[in-house]
Amino acid sequence: MEDLVGLIPLIPAVPLLTFAAIAVYFRRHEKLSSYLAVAAISISWLLSMVIVFNAVARMPHFAEEPAVHLTLLRIPTGAATLDVGVQIDPLTVALLFMVPTVCLMIFIYSIGYMKGDPRYSRFFAYICLFATGMLGLVVADNLLLLFVSWEVMGLCSYLLIGFWFEKPSAMWAGLKAFITTRIGDVLLMLGMVLLYTQTGALRFETVFEEVARIAETNPTLVYVTALLVFGGAVGKSAQFPLHVWLPDAMEGPTPVSALIHAATMVAAGVFLVARMLPVFLVVAGMPALAWVAAIGAITALFASTIAIAQDDIKRVLAYSTISQLGYMIMALGIGGFVAAVFHLITHAFFKALLFLGSGSVIHGVGTNDMMEMGGLRKKMPYTFWTFLIGMLALAGVPPLAGFWSKDEILAVAFEQNTIVWIMGTLAAFITAFYMTRQVFLTFMGEPRNKEIHAHESPPVMYVPLIVLAIGAALLGLLGVPEDVPILGPLLGNNPFHHFLAEQFGQWHYVHLPHVGFNAPVMLISILMAGGGIGLGYLLYGRKPLQAGEKDPLERLGAVWTLLRNKYYIDEIYRATIIRGTILLADLFFRFDQGVIDFIVNLIGKLTERWSYVSGLFDTYVIDGIVNGVGRVTSAVGQELRYIQTGRVQNYLVIVVISVVLLMGVFLYM
Repeated sequence: MEDLVGLIPLIPAVPLLTFAAIAVYFRRHEKLSSYLAVAAISISWLLSMVIVFNAVARMPHFAEEPAVHLTLLRIPTGAATLDVGVQIDPLTVALLFMVPTVCLMIFIYSIGYMKGDPRYSRFFAYICLFATGMLGLVVADNLLLLFVSWEVMGLCSYLLIGFWFEKPSAMWAGLKAFITTRIGDVLLMLGMVLLYTQTGALRFETVFEEVARIAETNPTLVYVTALLVFGGAVGKSAQFPLHVWLPDAMEGPTPVSALIHAATMVAAGVFLVARMLPVFLVVAGMPALAWVAAIGAITALFASTIAIAQDDIKRVLAYSTISQLGYMIMALGIGGFVAAVFHLITHAFFKALLFLGSGSVIHGVGTNDMMEMGGLRKKMPYTFWTFLIGMLALAGVPPLAGFWSKDEILAVAFEQNTIVWIMGTLAAFITAFYMTRQVFLTFMGEPRNKEIHAHESPPVMYVPLIVLAIGAALLGLLGVPEDVPILGPLLGNNPFHHFLAEQFGQWHYVHLPHVGFNAPVMLISILMAGGGIGLGYLLYGRKPLQAGEKDPLERLGAVWTLLRNKYYIDEIYRATIIRGTILLADLFFRFDQGVIDFIVNLIGKLTERWSYVSGLFDTYVIDGIVNGVGRVTSAVGQELRYIQTGRVQNYLVIVVISVVLLMGVFLYM
């Protein structure tokens, strides 16, 4: 792949240059700015596909070869030099297939969705920068470029979530996302500092080699570093307890939601853990990966229960994203590297499809509230059928993509950790249920608000839905286990697994479990999906909800209230962390005013008094001495002037007297 590595820097560079061009030159040209943005991501997509198809064509040798690097910048750091560059390896190639493809569909969709917005050009500039951040993160061969790209996405999330900043809710949502993710960013930065101070490098390969050496003498240091890196992923991928920002991110335009939830931002946290997995595995005797698995499993189950009780069509999907990211983190925690990356890619397609589908619904009916929808199946056929495919993929219905990727995670969990498997299986059942609820509330029955006149979205919006639906339906076939009867051999014996399995092959301490086809686990997974869909049909499909009718789940009473209020976690944070921070800030303010300002003012007054005394001393003492010396000198000079007569005889008398005096002194001595 050495002949193609020169293309890699162009993949993030093209949208970056387009961002600059739109922001500086074309911000007043709406159509041109959107076309430039789509053209830029199309070029990145084409370059990515060249890399992907060449890598696939060179299998199996490509997967077994070490990563190919291209150094872009050398930064002198004292005795050493810090190399900043890009690389091609199996993980990079896998993400280069997903990220530009999903971004391209979202960019095209945005042309129709954002039409008429007063900041149309600015929106396309921002999403170009957003795509640059994720693409830069994917191709980076070092932690420095990864962190810069990571922060670019953090900035873009703030700008895009709060894009409609006239709405106070959007403004606060952007601020909440920015501050919450900063917690994770600080932890990641601390982890990077620890790695650099101990290894003297930031390139992944060098870091992994040095970490293995350090772990032999100081495993605790590596363990702490791994947890700090994971802290960054928890913030970015909205894992418990830093998940609270993602549901509020719905305040931004729907294409932004799709970008954040599918192709960029939250995927970055999972990618970080996948990329840095050797740092976790090198301290296998310590519970670094156990923490990863526990947080992932808790988040997967916890977020899925909240999604049950939400009425906002996008908020349901937001909690779904948190839950599915929990699956990926959980998989990485139990060593399911290939399963996690596989689910990351399939999830990107069906989650982008679902978000863009929800945007199409909102565009058609003018509301986010599912309780005011209903009866949209016939009025919005393209949106309905594509949304249904996305829903079935997310619910884990075979043979759609979500079934194969999620089932592989559950199969690994079954072999590695029974508790994690049980939690993942329960989350799968709940996922199928709340997605069925969403489809029936949105599309089935009769309209519950007669004032809403729904209409199908234009082709520029529903064509991307069709493309994503194809991916959501078929991508899973790339990861069918090779020992699945008939399908396995027919589909190439799990090509995706063979492509990614050797990602960390050069490090002897990396041992990833290989789990084959597990028929009982697959059967249970299918039953969970069927059970969730069946329960959803019984509650919402057999007798569709009518206008003014309450949600059947309200019969749960206190449980419904708890879920609807998201376990009151936001309220707890407001009452403890936020209120505590405000009280602490107020305390510091009062301390600053009452103590610091008092000391500063006292010092100022004392200085003023001292300067006054110094002025008097200078005027009457120092100046008096100086002036006195001047006057004495002047007086002496005046007296001596009289002996300067100009007569030689006077000077001779003075000389004689002086000689006599000197002789007298000499004789006396």
